[in-house]
Amino acid sequence: MKTNEDLQKDVQDAIKWERLLNPAEIGVTAKDGVITLTGVVDSYAKKTEAEDAAKNVVGVRAVVEKIEIKFASDKIDDNEIANDIISTYKWNWAIPKDKIKVRVEEGWVTLEGDLNRNFQKESAKDLIRNHEGVKGVTNNIKIVTETLDSIEKKDIERALARTWSLNDKDIHVKVAGNKVTLIGKIESLYQKNEAGRISWNAPGVTSVDNELVVE
Repeated sequence: MKTNEDLQKDVQDAIKWERLLNPAEIGVTAKDGVITLTGVVDSYAKKTEAEDAAKNVVGVRAVVEKIEIKFASDKIDDNEIANDIISTYKWNWAIPKDKIKVRVEEGWVTLEGDLNRNFQKESAKDLIRNHEGVKGVTNNIKIVTETLDSIEKKDIERALARTWSLNDKDIHVKVAGNKVTLIGKIESLYQKNEAGRISWNAPGVTSVDNELVVE
């Protein structure tokens, strides 16, 4: 079990390792596995990269993100942000055309619509990270599968078992209709997120209830 001081240093080192981030801009505190990030950065990409870096550290059970964004340049009009995002989607193969509605209010982006696969939903959010003027994203896209394939529990279990970071972990998979539930104990938020991502890749999945506990 890491001490608060050890975990704090590990997260600080992880942030130093990220090319976009200036460690002097981001404060890190640790208490009982919970990391709190504070500070001011000049882009949404830096904010999310700091959060991702913290989540990937072994021993981190949760991340409280209090980083503020203050842009170096003048404020960008919401309409301009929305049009830039729509243009990005139009030229990306992963995003079906005209399936996503984009709303921007004071730099905060809300995404809505129906897509077939979760990787499309995640791509829709990730593609926004580097857009100027974006302060945050609410991803309300729903997954509506068109496949009639039944979800095979054994296929998900095998996929989890062949993943190097998860193959020795005690993860139980439950399937009910189009919903997958993950239960068990793992060592990091990275492992929890990876197990969820892999489960989403199974054809027919419209919901993943990730109840894995980080210890």
